Amino acid sequence: MYIALAAVVTIYLGICLAMFVFQRSLLYYPQPRAVTAAESTMALHVPDAQLMVTVRPLSGPKAIIYFGGNGEDVSANLASFAQAFPHHALFLLHYRGYGGSTGHPSERANNSDAIALFENVHAKHAEVAIIGRSLGSGVAIRLAAETPASRLILVTPYDSIEEIAAAEYPYVPVRLLLLDRYQSWKYAPGIKIPTTIIAAQNDEVIPRASTEKLFGRFHPGVASMQVIAGVGHNDIGAKGDYLEALAAALQ
Repeated sequence: MYIALAAVVTIYLGICLAMFVFQRSLLYYPQPRAVTAAESTMALHVPDAQLMVTVRPLSGPKAIIYFGGNGEDVSANLASFAQAFPHHALFLLHYRGYGGSTGHPSERANNSDAIALFENVHAKHAEVAIIGRSLGSGVAIRLAAETPASRLILVTPYDSIEEIAAAEYPYVPVRLLLLDRYQSWKYAPGIKIPTTIIAAQNDEVIPRASTEKLFGRFHPGVASMQVIAGVGHNDIGAKGDYLEALAAALQ
């Protein structure tokens, strides 16, 4: 009996160890960059990496910084964003390991890289709107809390990755093992700029309860929420209502 119990404990601890070691491979799915033209690419040098940013340069006061999902090639948005936002310069960040950016993604790296990109963009554009989708919503909300951004748009956002991971793996002590927690709830109360939350009606990845919990953390009047009908987490960008919602949020 003791041998069997010891075997079960050993197996369980082995599972926990494996999840701890490989957890970032479960969270980040680096994608190559479809748009590679030199005129659409900016290299941003940070202390320990070179980041690739897909861009649509445009003079004027307005710019958009976009942070994508964990398995998204953000350059795929360039054409539709350029059409939807003709008066905004566009800066779409490829996380470390994505789209030719060097290094490895992590919450700490993504947050520091976001600040570096914002400082670069804000030096040239007075009004910088921040858009974050899915994983990127956690990067976006923290950046908006720490910089003089003009507007914030969160697409299929969560209250925290920590909470979602704990629900996904209920038999593993996720809260003890997790390295990247993306606790958006910490930053929502400090947001003072106009904020729009865009949810997918049939989101199968981010529970609606998590999105609504985050929405409830903003001070009254700061945030509004819109649900795009008939779409899920991954296909929300294919619906025309999505770009219309983004454009309306930037008015």
